[in-house]
Amino acid sequence: MARKLFGEISPLTFAIAVQRQIVLRKLANFRHRAALARTRNMQDLPVSVYSHNSLIRRKLGTVDLALQENKAVSLGLAAPHIDGILIRPGETFSFWTLVGRCSAKKGYRTGLTISHNGPAEGLGGGLCQFTNLLHWMVLHSPLEIAEHHHHHGEIDLFPDFNRQIPFGTGTSIVYNYLDYRVRNPTRNTFQFRISVTEEHLRGELRAQEPLDVKYHIKERDSHFQQVGPDVYRRNSVYRSVRDKRTGNELAHELVVQNNARVLYDRALIKAPIRGDSYT
Repeated sequence: MARKLFGEISPLTFAIAVQRQIVLRKLANFRHRAALARTRNMQDLPVSVYSHNSLIRRKLGTVDLALQENKAVSLGLAAPHIDGILIRPGETFSFWTLVGRCSAKKGYRTGLTISHNGPAEGLGGGLCQFTNLLHWMVLHSPLEIAEHHHHHGEIDLFPDFNRQIPFGTGTSIVYNYLDYRVRNPTRNTFQFRISVTEEHLRGELRAQEPLDVKYHIKERDSHFQQVGPDVYRRNSVYRSVRDKRTGNELAHELVVQNNARVLYDRALIKAPIRGDSYT
């Protein structure tokens, strides 16, 4: 039997391990604070790079709808901390550095989280939708992803309902040691504009100067596969970079490849399931 890690011994040791990670990240942030993006400008930068609206309330199997309402509240509280933030040349954007720790005192509510490969509940649950939106916009830009966690890609928890972007392009975040971070390696300055409406979390990535290239995200070979008694959802997501002037493709890269075990009733899958495979 494999020896348990310290954080796996008991709930107490897990809590101690989590606090240790939080403290270590705070110390690291303090040492590198000059490189983190903190400047805010509430006037739009001149160039719109990419925008996207993310539906706040989605049907997620049998999940309590109250958790969706709570998520809407939490998103509304977090949005002003990101809206207007500038990412200047050489700076790194850190979601948790700007948003801070979620607490009931600040008004955050209990929402849907993912724990031990299944749905759970937690304070501020649902904020991964925020970083999902940021990540999708960043993929359409020259910004470099400095920290990105993709635990959600290992499981397919809920059947599709009004899905707008390819499966598995999301993020996982936990305050503050699982962060979403983006570095600006260019000479251009970028800006996030974020707002919350009754229906959508709305995002726009803007820039000081126009880009010479355009980014396209494409999903390929999306399918469901029977593997023994289980069904897996598989797909590959690629990014193409094209010169705006000539239309020539300058780069073609794999963003993510997903092999996620389906955890809901296979009768809810609205697509053919390929035959049994053990690969």
